[in-house]
Amino acid sequence: MKKYILHIAITLAVLAAAPACVKDTLSETSVIRVSETKQNDFDKWLEANFLLPYNIDFKYRFEMNESDMNYFTIPADFEYSIVMAHLVKYLCVETYDEVAGIAFTRRYFPKMFFLTGEWEYRNNGTIILGTAEGGKKIFLAGVNLLPQYMHTAEDLNHYYIKTIHHEFTHILNQNVDFPVDFSMITGTGYVADSWSDAPYNKEFLQNGFITDYAQHSDTEDFAEMLSEYVTHDQAWWDEQIVKAGEKGYLIDAKLDIVRNYMQDSFNIDLDILRATVLRRQEDVFAGRVDLHSIEIK
Repeated sequence: MKKYILHIAITLAVLAAAPACVKDTLSETSVIRVSETKQNDFDKWLEANFLLPYNIDFKYRFEMNESDMNYFTIPADFEYSIVMAHLVKYLCVETYDEVAGIAFTRRYFPKMFFLTGEWEYRNNGTIILGTAEGGKKIFLAGVNLLPQYMHTAEDLNHYYIKTIHHEFTHILNQNVDFPVDFSMITGTGYVADSWSDAPYNKEFLQNGFITDYAQHSDTEDFAEMLSEYVTHDQAWWDEQIVKAGEKGYLIDAKLDIVRNYMQDSFNIDLDILRATVLRRQEDVFAGRVDLHSIEIK
């Protein structure tokens, strides 16, 4: 009797649920709402000057997914982002247009720039100015500090423009590897993360490296060689070789490999690239470039 009653109860429960199953249908309207930001004049300028000609997405709005969660980051200031976009365009993107042709820029230049307002501070006292990720993205930090470093070309290059050339060199190396001969010139001198510690942070020239950070690894050494060379004139470079003393020939030997690499791999004359960077840099500091306009021409 108990089994019969239980069987009836289960049957009735199934029958009661059946109509509901039949009537339930999936809604065609998603419950997920994707936020949309209305384009402002700067967005339209970026589209006209980066996205359409180069397929480069220039992101200045803060996005958590693009940020490194290991560091405290803040959004980039709107006005300073406009200035940075002009600097990237005139001193970097259009420099390679002029020297190597727009087809080269479209093919090799990263497809995303992402800006944040502050540096990324590491526990060892160093700061991260920028990174290149997977050959597709360049991250630039410290945009809100830009006014402090716009007074001299040396400061602007050290904190921002040289970083872009450095990271772009990594991207080129990911497409065409540099010769192993480069790594062998100062192969025993690389010290990984100890480059910021004494005595390496003071004696790098005497050890055959153009900067202290160049001592990190052969890949960083190569990128430092190229980026320092194209953002400085010959007088500065000669001064570094003199300071290096008897190890100056090591820096010159590495420069020869960098020069041949750029010529053989990408048909770029390194000295023409440097002359173009310095001329455009002079244009910026002479006030011949409007760094604030977002009028589409």
